[in-house]
Amino acid sequence: MFGRGPLLAAVEDRLAAGGGVALRGPEGTGKTAVLDAVASAATARGELVVRLRPAAAEALLPYAGIADLVAQMPPDAVAALTPAHRAALAMLRQGAAPRAGAPALARRMVLPGLLAHCARTRPVLLVLDDVQWLDAESAELIGFAMRRRPGPRVRVVAAQRFPGEGGRHRATRLCPAPVADLPVPPLGAGDLTALLEARGLPCRTAARLHEASGGNPFLALALGAVEPGPVWRPAPLPEAVRALLRRRVAALPPAVTGTLLVAALATEPTLTVLVRAGHEDADRDLRIAAEAGIVEIDGELIRFTPPALAAVLAEDAGAARRAGVHDALANAALDETVAVRHRALRSGRPDADVARDLVDAAARAQRRGAGRTAAELFLLAADRCPRSLAAQRFDWLVTAAGTAATAGAPTIAGRAAEAVLAAADAPPAHRVRARLVLLDLAGQALAGMGEMFAGALNDAGADPALLAPVRLRLTWAAMIGGDADAAAICAAESAAAARTAGDRTTEAMALSALAQVQRLRGESQWAGTLRRALLLPAPQVPGWLHLSPRYLAARFAMMDDRLDEARAELLVLLAVAEHDRTGEALVEILRSLSEVATRAGRCRDALRYAHRAVAAAQDAGLSPGPTWYTAAVAELAGGSLAAASGYADRGVRASEQEGDSLYLRRNLHALGQAQLRAGETRAGVATLRRLRDLEGGATDPMIVRWQGDLAAGLAALGEHDEAVTVLAVARAGAERLGATPGLDGYLDRATAMVLSEQGRADAAVVLSAAAARHFAELRQPLEQAHALLVQGGAERRRRRYAAARGALGSALALFLAADAKPWTEQAERALARPEGSAAPPSDLGLTSTEARIAALVRDGASNREIAGRLFLSVKTVEATLTRVYRKLGVRSRTQLSQKLPTRVFPDSVTAIDA
Repeated sequence: MFGRGPLLAAVEDRLAAGGGVALRGPEGTGKTAVLDAVASAATARGELVVRLRPAAAEALLPYAGIADLVAQMPPDAVAALTPAHRAALAMLRQGAAPRAGAPALARRMVLPGLLAHCARTRPVLLVLDDVQWLDAESAELIGFAMRRRPGPRVRVVAAQRFPGEGGRHRATRLCPAPVADLPVPPLGAGDLTALLEARGLPCRTAARLHEASGGNPFLALALGAVEPGPVWRPAPLPEAVRALLRRRVAALPPAVTGTLLVAALATEPTLTVLVRAGHEDADRDLRIAAEAGIVEIDGELIRFTPPALAAVLAEDAGAARRAGVHDALANAALDETVAVRHRALRSGRPDADVARDLVDAAARAQRRGAGRTAAELFLLAADRCPRSLAAQRFDWLVTAAGTAATAGAPTIAGRAAEAVLAAADAPPAHRVRARLVLLDLAGQALAGMGEMFAGALNDAGADPALLAPVRLRLTWAAMIGGDADAAAICAAESAAAARTAGDRTTEAMALSALAQVQRLRGESQWAGTLRRALLLPAPQVPGWLHLSPRYLAARFAMMDDRLDEARAELLVLLAVAEHDRTGEALVEILRSLSEVATRAGRCRDALRYAHRAVAAAQDAGLSPGPTWYTAAVAELAGGSLAAASGYADRGVRASEQEGDSLYLRRNLHALGQAQLRAGETRAGVATLRRLRDLEGGATDPMIVRWQGDLAAGLAALGEHDEAVTVLAVARAGAERLGATPGLDGYLDRATAMVLSEQGRADAAVVLSAAAARHFAELRQPLEQAHALLVQGGAERRRRRYAAARGALGSALALFLAADAKPWTEQAERALARPEGSAAPPSDLGLTSTEARIAALVRDGASNREIAGRLFLSVKTVEATLTRVYRKLGVRSRTQLSQKLPTRVFPDSVTAIDA
């Protein structure tokens, strides 16, 4: 059950106290799934579960429901009835009333008698689904039984569709007192995405379907069954979805439906607009629609849930009725731009005057910053364009596409761009600009747009003004695909072409991309490239802010541990990004602010920024992989390891689906960290090894700092040689780029963790203490406290318990001050661990892994059993045991058991856990 945990808990709490639960909600929200879960839990507890789910065709069959219900009662309960009651029961089982002359009371007392008898031996749970279709006679008999107060051992959970037939409160009347009336709400974005992912839908598609379905699971699954298309081309509504939405509308009074049609066609539906359009009872009608879950009211603004309801209402109204509504809305409009739009929508015929009016209105909307409205009006003008204005139509379409793309209206942008490409006589420059819009709408899926790129290059020819932006997008596609060489070439070509064309904005973004590629490849000239980009007068356009030199400089400041500088610049950029209609720049800056807050030890801020970024990405339909990575990092610091693992795991899948190798590597790092810290050492090492294989070649160890985590995990598994090699490669990369305190601290701490696992506790203490000092100077309390944890573990290994308590206590204080919950729990566990043992591993010359294996041998475990318990291979156990024999001077398992004291190392701690 995705997202229904709190609801299920509330149902179980009420049922445990006796009484009943009435569930209500629109069709498709998952009421039946909740009932299934409740019934399964009751059956597992040994309760008698009696289920009833009438169909619409049975609503007019008297006693059909009660006949099904009593047929499920056990034979001993029937035998215990009086003769009069058994006679009445026989008739009810046939779905008919008792014969003439039979007392009505006998009929009414059948169900109370059956329930009372069953409740004497075990609790009884009646599970009633779709009670809006329960026949009236059965509903009256069940309600009578419940009013007789059957006792706390008879409970009822009933579900009713709303709006539906049978009255609003029928489910409540079928439950014994006290009754809890609980709505079954739509699923949240995260829960619905998890449900759809479990059904095999891609992550990005699943995120988009939340808005399209309004969180309704049935609608989302039905929409997801349609072959997914580009983000700008909404899939057609399946007939099952149309039928469900029509049923919801049909259950409303005609007056309410008429008001909703006006809201569906309005430019911006508000209560005032509806009243001005002639619907003076709109307030009442909207309340009824909101209670039915058809609309949501936010102040004056009206939103349909799901949005497809508006389309179905408009479609079913017919052209003549729509024209009348648009006429009323045009007359009611206070804004001339809105009036022009509605006058244009009255008819789809070409009209030069209408087209010109639309273009003038679009220009006015542009001047006041209403980009979405302007884009829609330009597209509408192109649709109403007569043959006499055909030459201007392509200008309107390209303007509509570009304006919509930056205003966060992908459907309008895609429609306009495709209209340009569909015309054989469209000029090459217009075709290139249309293709650029479609490339930008692809997001992280750029790597799969090869055909679109080929067409753009062909249309651009040798024109540097057209080639520069195409080459820039080829750069981004290569970066996403992990081809750094191709990205560097395309970025340099884009910058050169933009310089020739005098396009300073494109040149600045191309140089920024080149600097990013150079740094990813570990090339020192990235700093000079970024300086060149920063000198260009690139405008701070909200939609492109995350691709600007200033943003990249802030990102690099964060990577280089200049956190105050990074945060100050990002906050300035955030003020601009708040106006980003596409949401992409806003998401990227929120992500960066979250990462800066994590490193600075402000865990609450990190989680707040991360969750804002996740929500903004979902609202904008952006690729979820990057924001899920950020959320995983924030959860690792201040949330929970389980949440971090969940975000990172989904981020890995999303990045794989979209071919985004950059964020595939980052999500793998977050996932590996979560696994290691949760004690899943072998899984974490496997994840980080996969990351290492994907990295390949020279990279900057300051960007994705996975090397130390992999080395520590390897050392914990006894793979010391490989751990040392991983750190040596990281050191070489650091020397090539020039050492920084943050990099020194990071590698010193990682080396200390490996040394501690090797039994070299003295050296581990020195290096971990040095790392703690480095991070203290950089004001990175989480990294400092992590180094103190390693130091405390190493001090404990050399039996300096007071020093260990001091280091661990300091680490705990830092974690508490930073609200770093997972780290705090880890530090508390380390402090609570017993101090000392008969012979620590360092006294015997054993590493912690060797000590664990030796202790298991002493306890009689076979090599295969040890491998299973410690998640090691049998070969690793055999090799480790050989080293133990050599260190202790023994030749057999018997001699080893005699050599070891009663306990080698109680609750042995790896360097990761320390």
